[in-house]
Amino acid sequence: MTLRNIAIIAHVDHGKTTLVDELLKQSGVYRENERVQERAMDSGDIEKERGITILAKATSVEWKGVRINIVDTPGHADFGGEVERILSMVDGAIVLVDAAEGPMPQTKFVVGKALKVGLRPIVAVNKIDRADARADEVINEVFDLFAALDATDEQLDFPILYGSGRDGWMAPETEKPADASLAPLFDLVLDHVPEPTVGEGPFRMIGTILEANPFLGRIVTGRIHSGSVRSNQAVKVLNGEGKLVENGRVSKILAFRGLERQPIDEAHAGDIVAIAGLSKGTVADTFCDPSVTEPLHAQPIDPPTVTMSFIVNDSPLAGTEGDKVTSRVIRDRLLKEAEGNVALKVEEAAEKDSFYVSGRGELQLAVLIETMRREGFEIAVSRPRVVMQKDDTGQLLEPVEEVVIDVDEEHSGVVVQKMSERKAEMLELRPSGGDRVRLVFHAPTRGLIGYQSELMTDTKGTAIMNRLFHAYEPYRGEIGGRVNGVLISNDMGEAVGYALFNLEDRGPMVIDPGTKVYQGMIIGIHSRDNDLEVNVLKGKKLTNIRAAGKDEAVKLTPPVRMTLERALSWIQDDELVEVTPKSIRLRKLYLDPNDRKRSEKMKATA
Repeated sequence: MTLRNIAIIAHVDHGKTTLVDELLKQSGVYRENERVQERAMDSGDIEKERGITILAKATSVEWKGVRINIVDTPGHADFGGEVERILSMVDGAIVLVDAAEGPMPQTKFVVGKALKVGLRPIVAVNKIDRADARADEVINEVFDLFAALDATDEQLDFPILYGSGRDGWMAPETEKPADASLAPLFDLVLDHVPEPTVGEGPFRMIGTILEANPFLGRIVTGRIHSGSVRSNQAVKVLNGEGKLVENGRVSKILAFRGLERQPIDEAHAGDIVAIAGLSKGTVADTFCDPSVTEPLHAQPIDPPTVTMSFIVNDSPLAGTEGDKVTSRVIRDRLLKEAEGNVALKVEEAAEKDSFYVSGRGELQLAVLIETMRREGFEIAVSRPRVVMQKDDTGQLLEPVEEVVIDVDEEHSGVVVQKMSERKAEMLELRPSGGDRVRLVFHAPTRGLIGYQSELMTDTKGTAIMNRLFHAYEPYRGEIGGRVNGVLISNDMGEAVGYALFNLEDRGPMVIDPGTKVYQGMIIGIHSRDNDLEVNVLKGKKLTNIRAAGKDEAVKLTPPVRMTLERALSWIQDDELVEVTPKSIRLRKLYLDPNDRKRSEKMKATA
């Protein structure tokens, strides 16, 4: 059977996964009476809750006797490590663009990688039924983007389709035809995307997706570059330098058939398959016949830009909510994650029971922490810090991101002011339709940590911010941090409503009455810039004298809810977020007040 391998790439929320749902339905993957879940490719709990794709996944459909392998890729640049590997598996790409928003930064990131490896894209303008759709302008923006990314003449001569992935149709014109379906898209894939190029020689395959299966062990997905592979065949694994990783046998070959993976006896060059049976081979390694000596070239991966400390939880409440608390268990889990996720880097810190985890952005690290807490881990994590570099002359360089903010015109002034305070340079300000403007900045990554929640407050929740790593540039100087101090509990016990009520004039709380607290735990935001130790365990003194006035019930202001991402970006360098399966607590790095004073003195003298 002839093959086509394609990736669907787009900015987050432009409808990739929904389009894949419709492609599966219209190609006859489902039975007529089969119950179909929405966004079938977003299989993880966190993916379903957030409505974003985190892990790249493969599926396949048949159309007119041709098998089309489709890879759904993440739209967030934080998960870009997934995208860079996936592009080596495919021969074509469908670039999905929102008919109103046009190409966004993450689109630029993925398209740039796709054009670099020589893929000829198909442009599909999605959500054409939106009231604010502007198809012609969007196509011009896509062309300008391709030209700016040094596309070749063949790549600039891209075919265009318009339609709605949700309603299941694509057509060469913007008007919905009477026989609306996705047939034009399927036909265009067959005509425009070349058959897989096959190398000469015995079996070789580069690993691109790694997963663990409770029955089959490690499963590595990749595209067979040359030759063929059979069940029980002897293979070896080479790393990027050509050194032997292991020898072994293929215990099972799984081919993608719709959403299911079916075991097959033999797979040939050009097909995307998953193989099991090897215990050490990982992503970017070459799986090959024992006679092969040279590994295949793997795509280089952009470096991590943000790092965090993962520390064994040592608070007085440690071990009360999770069952995975020791440094050995945390270390094994982090190393396992880094093995399958090439954009993550894990190092053991000099301090005991602490690890440095580096990634592409706060979201990527927050998703890892969220996944770990759901698995029963308890950890304390530090504020994200940027990964600095030095050039040949010894000058300090820091990561700078391209930031695109879409906002209502009335709020643009405050956004420009706040961004300039964070050492951002404004590149562009232009209207984006409907009394909204699009602002484009180059801003240091460290200035953007914690800005998302502030932006939402400043713009009454109407702004949309997208970020993309741009380059390492000279250090831009000091950036002011958080202006408020914190309220710290001075004892261990359960917070009392009466005590919280009396502390309200000191600042908003971050805990509810009845919350377990301990010495050194942060319970509120101080209205001034210094930290203040307070007693939240103090109840009302009761007497046996009846008061003339009736006691009023204590009415508390609702506390500030700290989500994981908000907590990570809000804390300072001398604070930690304690993450357990049931709670997210904020605390000081040193719980004892005397230790905190000693640390401040040492900083002052240093």
